Amino acid sequence: MSQFETKTMNGNALNILFVEDNPDHAELVMRSFQDHRVANTIHHLTDGEAALDYLLRRNAYSDPQKSPRPHVVLLDLRLPKVDGLEVLKVIRSSQGLEKIPVVVLTTSHAELDVGKAYEYHANSYLVKPLDFEKFTNLMDDLGFYWLGWNHYPWPGTSS
Repeated sequence: MSQFETKTMNGNALNILFVEDNPDHAELVMRSFQDHRVANTIHHLTDGEAALDYLLRRNAYSDPQKSPRPHVVLLDLRLPKVDGLEVLKVIRSSQGLEKIPVVVLTTSHAELDVGKAYEYHANSYLVKPLDFEKFTNLMDDLGFYWLGWNHYPWPGTSS
């Protein structure tokens, strides 16, 4: 797990769980958030099993101090060990996790994937553009919307 800290646009502390196995995509997302200071703490994990361990506070993540509840989950679909759709299903069926916003951030345009993600109650489905500039713009927009403008039901986290 890697993490970095910056300030949010509105000064509030936000925790993001970012689940992405492609190191190039992960670097672009984290660098974009860091450059635009739209995230407080990003916890980056590279497979679905680790994401579930983190969210369910199992194994290496059993200490709540080391696995704070995320305010938003950025979730790739094609993950090793446990598929992203399965991670989404578990989030939505687990008490205490079911209200956490989940943004699917993937390369898949497949109608079946989009349909399943929304069937499992994803809050948003974003397809990563192949073009670097478009990808960067998407990350800017994502950061401003989910991490700056969106209001959360937790104290001290709305703009």
